[in-house]
Amino acid sequence: MRRSFTDMMGRVVEVNYPPKRIVSVVPSQTELLFDLGLEEEVVGITKFCVHPEEWFRSKTRIGGTKQLHLDKIRELQPDLIIANKEENTQEQIEALAAEFPVWISDIQTIEQGLVMIEWVGELTGKAEAAAKIITDIETGFSQLQKASLPKSVAYFIWYKPWMSVGGDTFISDMIERIGWKNVFGDRQRYPEISLEELKAANPEVVLLSSEPFPFKEQHIAEIKEVLPDAEVRLVDGEMFSWYGSRMRLAPGYINELLT
Repeated sequence: MRRSFTDMMGRVVEVNYPPKRIVSVVPSQTELLFDLGLEEEVVGITKFCVHPEEWFRSKTRIGGTKQLHLDKIRELQPDLIIANKEENTQEQIEALAAEFPVWISDIQTIEQGLVMIEWVGELTGKAEAAAKIITDIETGFSQLQKASLPKSVAYFIWYKPWMSVGGDTFISDMIERIGWKNVFGDRQRYPEISLEELKAANPEVVLLSSEPFPFKEQHIAEIKEVLPDAEVRLVDGEMFSWYGSRMRLAPGYINELLT
């Protein structure tokens, strides 16, 4: 049976419903598909889809999020590809959309993440399971212990060049939800930030993410050279940036971070 669905870009996608051969090219959405119970339906994932581990070991890998192996995807003959505006390249997604149904998410806030979960649940015939995940996430965030002081925060995702997060990102929304203030909230997307700019912004807290760049202790030392009084911490990037079912774990992680 063919059904029409609208994705988060406003595109109408015609899908054989329910889809039986799904390719996910977004790690956080791959984990969501697992938690929705789509073990048999998902046939291809990226090399960055590390959760769940059993899928990472057993599912066909079709390249990286921004360097997809289109031929491998064609060999899988998917009846649905689940992508993301930010994490995948427009050229490759447009090429795939010319041949296969491609549903694209576009997420900048926690609320949009919840909408994505709901819509993917409907798209895959797993609406009830999706509703349960959404309830769990909403319950968790309702119990989130907000920061006692609204500290100013700089969050870095990349090194050489140093790259932070602007106010129109999911990560920034997470920072604001905690009760902190993103010092680069007036920027867009993922701006390059010089250490001189960082010093001028003078954040009280600097968070160095585990992904996509794996910051280590030596990078804390570099920040401390320009911000000797700042609190500099390594944090789990998945908890701040994965907008799928992993959001169920984020409030607990953040509560520990704030203690």
